Amino acid sequence: MAKDNDVDLGAVQGSGAAGRVTKQDVQKAMTPAPAPTSTPVAPTSSKVAPTREGAIAPASLSKIAPSSRTEERVRMSKRRQTIARRLVEAQHTAAMLTTFNEVDMTAVMALRERRKESFKKEFGVGLGIASFFVKSAIAALRAFPPLNAEIQGDEIVFKHYYDIGVAVGAEGGLVVPVIRDADRLSFAQIELAIRDFATRATDGTLTLEDLRGGTFTITNGGVFGSLMSTPILNPPQVGILGLHKIQDRAVPMNGQVVIRPMMYVALSYDHRIVDGREAVQFLVKIKDFVEDPARLLLEG
Repeated sequence: MAKDNDVDLGAVQGSGAAGRVTKQDVQKAMTPAPAPTSTPVAPTSSKVAPTREGAIAPASLSKIAPSSRTEERVRMSKRRQTIARRLVEAQHTAAMLTTFNEVDMTAVMALRERRKESFKKEFGVGLGIASFFVKSAIAALRAFPPLNAEIQGDEIVFKHYYDIGVAVGAEGGLVVPVIRDADRLSFAQIELAIRDFATRATDGTLTLEDLRGGTFTITNGGVFGSLMSTPILNPPQVGILGLHKIQDRAVPMNGQVVIRPMMYVALSYDHRIVDGREAVQFLVKIKDFVEDPARLLLEG
């Protein structure tokens, strides 16, 4: 382009990496600078005119100097490129739908309040809500195996183990480390694993093995204040559970309106192997377990 348009590359300032000249730089050099023009200045006047509301305003306003409008070009990090590629892949390769429900968090929050001190003293970690949802999701996955499967060619691979990915926000972008064999872990072990992932995501010491695989994912936008969202699948998984902010809301109960701590939950799923009925029932199953945590001991 520079040769065809007689542009001296030596006189072009490059904006690319390491000062490389880009196509846009050549196009900019080809555009002639506008000729200076003189703008007539309107005569000033000290008269004022009434506005429609009765206020007064100057008959002419002084010209306002334009503000500086700068841009910055930053190359995407490898992690962000991978995230972008996988999110687009999920949209293009899966028939993704999302179903919603809401969960009454009263029982879980009451249990945490009763046990938080003794739990932390015994295990050295706080009792969060994540472990309740991990346990509930595993119980629901056992009841609905297609959500713990994946598609390989024209076959469905049903997985009889439960490696649960937990999305963690880090400075360089979202990562999803995997809790291996989560069905064999206690509440404390799950909480310790999540805390460890969060710490290592922050200091950048997560390994590829930490992020590899996973049969189902849980993401919690509620920690950032999200009230409701539509999570995107983490290929080749066919299900992802989205948690959100716990918020006091008025709900009808036994003929009365009461205030309860409620959370919206969302399940995005691949409609190629998961039917809507299964997805809805799966989410209802999680709701039932969280609202009555004792069921996790009896049925989970």
